[in-house]
Amino acid sequence: MIRRENECTVEYREHMRDGDGTVQLTGFIKGPEELCGKGRLFSKITLQPGCSIGYHLHDTDSELFYILSGTAEYNDNGTVCTVSAGDVTVCPPGESHGIANRTEKPVELIAVIVYA
Repeated sequence: MIRRENECTVEYREHMRDGDGTVQLTGFIKGPEELCGKGRLFSKITLQPGCSIGYHLHDTDSELFYILSGTAEYNDNGTVCTVSAGDVTVCPPGESHGIANRTEKPVELIAVIVYA
């Protein structure tokens, strides 16, 4: 199967996970069945300047980010560090994270959520 760019869904979420601004999500899958029931998200996320995904806990799943472009502040269980293009973050079950764009340029990342 091939899914063309124009077949992907685009969604806008205000204050995602109590974050700032509006986050754009480009969904690459139609639902968890396309991840063989092993996950629920495979998307490109765009954070415009000043936007963020608020700090939140992953109870029963794991989230991975691959930073495509830009520089962001990543909160890894209370430790804030800088991530940029080419970096990968992993938030396993039982841990928390958040990400914020504090720059003047957009940040783009790929996000995947898999079940534990």
